[in-house]
Amino acid sequence: MAATDAAEYAEGRGVDARPAPDLRLSQDEAGVAGALSGDLTIYGVADLQRQLAARPAGSLTLDLSGIGRIDTAGAWLLAELARGEGVRLVGAPDKVARLIANVAKAEPEHPERTETPPTLTDRLERLGRQVVEGTKFLGGLTGMLGLVLARFGRALRHPREFRMTALVHHCEEVGLRAVPIVALMAFLIGIVLAFQGASQLRQFGAEVFVVDLISISILRELGILLTAIIVAGRTASSFTAAIGSMKMREEIDAMRTLGLDPAMLLFLPRVLALLIMLPILGLIANLSGLLGGALMSWIELGISPAMFQTRLIEGTDINHAVVGLVKAPFFAILIGVVGCHAGMQVEGNAESLGRMTSGAVVTAIFAVIVTDAAFSIFFAQMGI
Repeated sequence: MAATDAAEYAEGRGVDARPAPDLRLSQDEAGVAGALSGDLTIYGVADLQRQLAARPAGSLTLDLSGIGRIDTAGAWLLAELARGEGVRLVGAPDKVARLIANVAKAEPEHPERTETPPTLTDRLERLGRQVVEGTKFLGGLTGMLGLVLARFGRALRHPREFRMTALVHHCEEVGLRAVPIVALMAFLIGIVLAFQGASQLRQFGAEVFVVDLISISILRELGILLTAIIVAGRTASSFTAAIGSMKMREEIDAMRTLGLDPAMLLFLPRVLALLIMLPILGLIANLSGLLGGALMSWIELGISPAMFQTRLIEGTDINHAVVGLVKAPFFAILIGVVGCHAGMQVEGNAESLGRMTSGAVVTAIFAVIVTDAAFSIFFAQMGI
């Protein structure tokens, strides 16, 4: 800042007290003509920009012969103006013209970004990387499953090393506290099935078969599948958040330093709790779904609860319930392994914890659905 500028600031006038350059514009058939006079410094650049932006449309011929004092900011504005199409600067004094030329020469050039479409090599590289990442992820899940099974065998050989208190605590967390939402969900699913089934079967006079529709759908597929999805969303995220938080606080490293096995203390009780509680939750979901279906059948079709029970016992094989519940242990192991594995992948920041928690939920639900589809194909092929 020059000495005169400092003096003006000291006097309290500041930058707004600086006179702006005078711009006079006129328009004719040839375009817009302008004459700039006065000092063009940094203090008047903004005001001059606003005046130039508001000028009439058309080509501009700007006469600079009236410029007195100019600094690099003013020269930059004129250089930028000269870059535009239809703008011509005339009558500039030699000092002004040289300064504008020097500023324009010193202005760095911004190369235009050209986005090249991905080539076949790029696509193959991306596919290869995704395959490698997927293989690593499956390897990590398999390793976690093997670790849990190894600790389970060790717990059978040395029962005193297993923490029964932790198992009971996790049974309460993943099982008892999930009963209300699982029961409500299954009850509503039963109502929806009965209502939709009644609407369709009534057209053919086959309302009584709505009992078979509800019982087979819930006992064989929907009861345990929707229960597993709810547990996957609720429990896998809980496992990941708990284990990931312990890893962020270096508590798992501290356990290893103290000679404690994190797999025995953290992973095995959680997976066993799911293994015990998920079939129970599936059974509760089946009963709630049948109750909802019976209620809607009574309201919509006039099928009394006694008739519903009779039709349920006579027309539904117990094998449907067995086929549904036999999938529960597999779902439980998948959810538990995915949640614990994601928790161990958390890095030392909250962003990683959130990302892994969301990923655990998506992965667990995806694994449950894929496994259910595989079981359905298997049972269909076996004629069960």
